[in-house]
Amino acid sequence: MNKHYDRGSEDLGNIVALEHVNLQVGDQGLATLFYISGMGLTRDPYLMTSIDNMWVNAGRSQFHLPTGKPQRLRGRVGLIMPDRAALLRRLENMRKLLKGTKFDFTEHKDHVEATCPWGNTFLLHEPSKRFGRVTLGMPYVEFDVPVGAAKGVAEFYRRLFGATARVDESGAAPAARISVGDGQELVFRETKAKLAPYDGHHIQVYVANFSGPHRQLVEHKLLTEESNQYQYRFDTITDPKSGKPLVKIEHEVRSLTHPLYARPLVNRNAQQTNRNYVPGADAWVPPPMEPAMDDPRTAMRERRFAQATSRGAAARA
Repeated sequence: MNKHYDRGSEDLGNIVALEHVNLQVGDQGLATLFYISGMGLTRDPYLMTSIDNMWVNAGRSQFHLPTGKPQRLRGRVGLIMPDRAALLRRLENMRKLLKGTKFDFTEHKDHVEATCPWGNTFLLHEPSKRFGRVTLGMPYVEFDVPVGAAKGVAEFYRRLFGATARVDESGAAPAARISVGDGQELVFRETKAKLAPYDGHHIQVYVANFSGPHRQLVEHKLLTEESNQYQYRFDTITDPKSGKPLVKIEHEVRSLTHPLYARPLVNRNAQQTNRNYVPGADAWVPPPMEPAMDDPRTAMRERRFAQATSRGAAARA
């Protein structure tokens, strides 16, 4: 009983998962080249398989890409992608195919910045301790917000959603950081730059306490859609005290009883090709995680493994 842990570091708050980012695209073919061939993500093989919409899997999260007037997220989407060298090769192969669009990419010290054919920005990181156990996925979505908005945004999520939220002032500009799942957060970073008009793109989250935020949104007159028994929407984040609008971004809010909650997502091994094919290696398999060395069960498993290995070696001898 001499161990001391920061139990609060494991709290997630009421928002338990950031499931998808929805962005309209101008052309499904170009979207396939960028998201699938370039970034190495996986088209969902079961749902939205026609040419008017595409669901793209990124670990436990997705992009929803319906055909329409292209939308621009006012900020950046962070993704964790394994094997930077392979990622850079795939993106380089897209330069000719995506010529004439806004596609581009730049390698930085700790990430690769990629721009989709319609100007959306993605920051692509390799797995690291910074992102905990996530080795393929969407750890954050970062939005640009007006100067002075971060504090009110954090308070909005705390009061109306029961979310874990804080204001981070360690960077170049203050940012509200909202926990939206294990290893996932929404970031609202203040900027002096002029923001483009909101064009209707949206994000989707799952919440454990479904009725509480709904009641708060109704009381604050912010609810915009009663979708169905398991879902509702709102599109404006306000200062809870003054009611002043701070940010416009539609949220699709779902309950944990929603039929799609925790639906298993297919993720492919983007390294697998017909030229280097390895049987049994089609699917993405996360690399083994480092064990928690202070867990007594770890030491026990290691002893048993060592004993079994020793017996096997003796038998072969």
